[in-house]
Amino acid sequence: MSASETAVALTSLSHGAGCACKLPPAALHPLLSELPRTVDPALLVGTETADDAAVYRVSDELAIVSTVDFFTPIVDDPYDFGRIAATNALSDVYAMGGVPLMALNLVAYPLEELGGEILREILHGGAAAAAGAGVAIAGGHSIDDREPKYGLAVTGAVHPDRLVRNSTARAGDELYLTKYVGGGAVSTAAKRGFASPELMVRAVEVMTTLNRDASRAALAADLGAMTDVTGFGLLGHLREMAQASGVSVEVEAAAVPAIEGVLELLAGPEPPIAGGTRRNRDWVEPSVTWAADVPEERRWLLCDAMTSGGLLIAAAPGSGAPGTLIGRIGDEEPGRIEVR
Repeated sequence: MSASETAVALTSLSHGAGCACKLPPAALHPLLSELPRTVDPALLVGTETADDAAVYRVSDELAIVSTVDFFTPIVDDPYDFGRIAATNALSDVYAMGGVPLMALNLVAYPLEELGGEILREILHGGAAAAAGAGVAIAGGHSIDDREPKYGLAVTGAVHPDRLVRNSTARAGDELYLTKYVGGGAVSTAAKRGFASPELMVRAVEVMTTLNRDASRAALAADLGAMTDVTGFGLLGHLREMAQASGVSVEVEAAAVPAIEGVLELLAGPEPPIAGGTRRNRDWVEPSVTWAADVPEERRWLLCDAMTSGGLLIAAAPGSGAPGTLIGRIGDEEPGRIEVR
C-alpha cells in the first residue's frame, strides 16, 4: 500500500501546521537580541535585522547564502508535505537575491510508529522540489521524534554587490507581493475537517511554487528591499522590514491577494485561525493603525501564518517589479504600519 493510500493524517500528528509552529516573534526577537554580535567583517548579514538568511563574503565576487527551515506537516499527503517544506526552505535564498546550490535534508520522524513508506514519500517530495530548482540534495540528518518534521538546510551563492536585504527599503518605494496568502487558514480548516479538496489544491499550488522567477524579476527592477512571507504573516514580516529600514508603511488591505475561498472561511461563524496567526496579530497590533472599514477577515488575513509564501518586494514606482501592488513605503515613524 502506498503512502497516499494509508489512513494516517499527517496533520493530526502535529500541534501546529507548517510555519504556524514557529516560535512567536514576541518571544524570539528578545532572545536573539541577547546573543553576542559577530565582529567578522565578512559576515554581511547576521541576526541583527531578522533577515531571511545569513550571508558570508568569501571573495570580492562571491558570498555564501546559508539558511535552514523545517516544520511540522501542513498537509496530510506526505509527498506534498515534502514539496512544500523544500520550496519554503529554498525561498530564503531567493529572498536574498541568491541562487540555491545545495541542500541537506532535516528529518524528525517516528519510524517505528509510521513505517518507512510515508518518510520515503516525504523525501521524494522534497527531492522533486529541489530538482525543480536545480538544487542537489547531498545528505542530511535524521532523529526519532513522535511528531514528524521535515525541511532543508540550504546553501546558495550571491554576488556581494547583488545581495538584497530586508533592511534597505526606501521612502517612496512601492510594495509588491508575489503570491496569495491564507495558507495558515487553509491548513487550520483542514485540521478541523472543513477544507474542501478544491481549496487544498489551490493552497498546495501556491505553497509549491518556487520564488525563483519572482526573485529574478525583482532583481531586474529598481529594487529597494525584499523578504518572503512565511510564519510571522504579511504584517509581521513587513514590520521587520520597516523597522530594519527605518521607514513606515501603508498597506491597502483590499489589494492583498488571498487564496480563493479563504476570506469566506475567515468571515464565517467559526473562522479557522491558526494559533500562530493569533500570536502574529498580538505582536504586530501595537505597530498597526487599522482603518475603521477594514473588515475582521482582512485583518486576520494580513496576520495569517503563511507557509512558503511569496516575496514581499519594495521597489521604485514603475520599475517593473513582479507581483501585486499592495502598498507603499513612507517616511513617518519607523516601523509604523497603516492599513487602509
